[in-house]
This record gives sequence, structure tokens and C-alpha cells, in this order.
Amino acid sequence: MNIGSRPLVPSRLAGGAHGSRRAPKSVVGGYIALTKPRIIELLLVTTVPTMVLAEGGWPSTWLVVATVIGGTLAAGGANAINMVIDRDIDPLMERTKNRPLVTGLIQPRDAMIFAILLEIAAFVTLWITSNLLAASLAVAATLFYVLIYSMWLKRTSRQNIVIGGAAGAAPVLVGWAAVTESLGWAPFVLFLLIFLWTPPHFWALAIKHVEEYRAAKVPMLPVVATMAETLRSMVIYTVALVACSGVLVPVANLGWVYVVVASITGALFLGGTLLLARRPTEADAMKLFSYSISYITLIFTAIAVDVLVK
Repeated sequence: MNIGSRPLVPSRLAGGAHGSRRAPKSVVGGYIALTKPRIIELLLVTTVPTMVLAEGGWPSTWLVVATVIGGTLAAGGANAINMVIDRDIDPLMERTKNRPLVTGLIQPRDAMIFAILLEIAAFVTLWITSNLLAASLAVAATLFYVLIYSMWLKRTSRQNIVIGGAAGAAPVLVGWAAVTESLGWAPFVLFLLIFLWTPPHFWALAIKHVEEYRAAKVPMLPVVATMAETLRSMVIYTVALVACSGVLVPVANLGWVYVVVASITGALFLGGTLLLARRPTEADAMKLFSYSISYITLIFTAIAVDVLVK
């Protein structure tokens, strides 16, 4: 279906890392679903390579495990609070209508208690096993995600996912701080890398689900802007993303492994975005969305490999 001249019709086949079609069967499964585990997987893919880069080699395995656990708890708590906030609009969207708060499997009060306990556990875990800076950054990311994105920008601004993307970029700061107990230029470039990656990644998904976002009155860019403007913004962010991936080379002293992977994957990402701009279809939007996940995974894997093979 060409989407350049008419609205999209949401497909029942769409899924992806940002939503699940299956309703949890048990209360335990419901609590797990509250944490959005598929999103957490993506966040943690960025944390461990960042720790390798910060250490200049493989850090203490115990520290890596503890930081991953702490980060998982923090992200899971933030996602659970997000579900509590969005329980009024989730029934309106195909990809979120089976969430445990929508089906009644878990009550909002119980979900909030669960989320707060996860955040406390995250802070304590990171403070005890690494340092106060890492623990504070993790909780600050949760507060930003909940207060700035979920409660304010998501329903009021076309820049919702742009600014809100800062929360998803925070794990690299946490990982770096866990190793060094400080921050520097390299983690901020990594932060910027994920920050720039988030809009084209999420807008590709939003193109597929534009009518659902419209029904829920969430002003994602494809809902409030023309398709041409949306695609133009995606190209601009992708160009900035590829440029940022190059800046990381001198800043983090990365070598040929990273350069090769970043060059190839960046060219493919930009090529896919340009192709979508020329031929805007649901299928190509979801192909770009899927590739964007592979892109960020390959980029951060290349960082770790580059450091470890030196």
C-alpha cells in the first residue's frame, strides 16, 4: 500500500520490540510483561559494550552482571509505571490492548507498588555493587521517562519521542559510570548516538501504526505531520546519526573493526531511510524498523569487539 497520499490501515501482523500481541496468562507473566522485557533487551545491548569501552578491556564479570541486573530493574520499573499511565489509551491500540492492566490481570495500584520496589532495588543494587553516580543516573532516567515523556510530552508534543529518547540513551551513562565512577566525552557521544537513532527507529514503527496513535490522540510525528515531512525528518536524523558514529572513532580511540562495521551499517541505514522516503509503504517502514534494531546491536557489538581485539 502506498502511504504517500492516503492514511495507513493498521495491520494485525505488526509486532516488534515495542509491543506484544499476546495477553499474559498468569499473574507472574503479567508482572513480567509490565517490565516490557523486549525493550529491556535492547537497552542492555548498549550497556555491556559501553562498560568494555570504559574499561579498555573486559571489566569485572561481577560488575557487569550487577550493572545489568540493576539496569534491568530500573528499566523494568520505568516501563511498569508507563503502563499504569497509559492504561487509558492502551485499549485503543492493537499492539497494546492485551497488556495486563488493560485485561485486568493486574490492578494499577499493584503495578505501581511493583514498579516502585523495582526502582528501589535498582538503586540499592547499583549503589552497593558499583557507585552512587551509576545508581543516581539510573533513577534519574526513570524520572525523566515517567515525568517528562510519559506524563507530559507523549500526549502533548510532536517532539515526544525525540526528547523522550534521552531516557533510552541513559543506560550508556550508567554503564560508563559503573566502571569509572565518572563521565566524559566518550559516553556523551554514545548517548548522542542513541538519542539520534531513536527518532528514525520509532517513527518507522509509528508509520505502521499511525491510525492507532491517531485514535489514541498521541501526536507522534506521522500523525500530526505530512508523510513527506516525517520522512524528511527521518533522513535528517539518520544523517546526523551516521555522522555521530564517525565522531566516536577519534573520541573513543576506536580502530578498524568499528570503522568497517559503522561504515557499512550506517550506509545501509541511510540507504533504507532514503528508499522509504522514495517509496513510502508499510512494508518498507517495518523493514527499516527491524533493521534499526540490528543496526544499534551491530554498532555496539563492534565497539566491544574492537576494544577486545586490540
